[in-house]
Amino acid sequence: MEKFSILFACIGNSCRSQMAEGIAKHLSKGKASIQSAGTKPEEKVTPFAVQVMKELGIDISHQKPKLITVDMLRVSTHFISMGRGVQESCPVPIGVPNVEDWDLEDPWGKDIQFFRKTRDNIKEKVEHLLKKLLD
Repeated sequence: MEKFSILFACIGNSCRSQMAEGIAKHLSKGKASIQSAGTKPEEKVTPFAVQVMKELGIDISHQKPKLITVDMLRVSTHFISMGRGVQESCPVPIGVPNVEDWDLEDPWGKDIQFFRKTRDNIKEKVEHLLKKLLD
């Protein structure tokens, strides 16, 4: 049974939050409900995000950007803002017991090396979060 419900949020839901969702689902092995969404979702996940995740053996090519909904917030025990503009474009999630801002620069429009660096930062933060929640 899932004890935690984590919502990773960013503006476009096409890079950072999608990578966080993929990593968290992979590492949590079904012990938590994981989703991502954005305040102004793009049409698709950025190809570089898909590519750098495949390098870790995680396939996010099937994931789609989604709009943050009240229902998503209602069921979340943890709201993780990926940073840089999310808090300004999304009201503070009232009722979510745990809110964090990871303050990660958006890799959208940057080169593949920047995506790898962002992915590695996200992976480290997700590992720390899941260790805290699941241990």
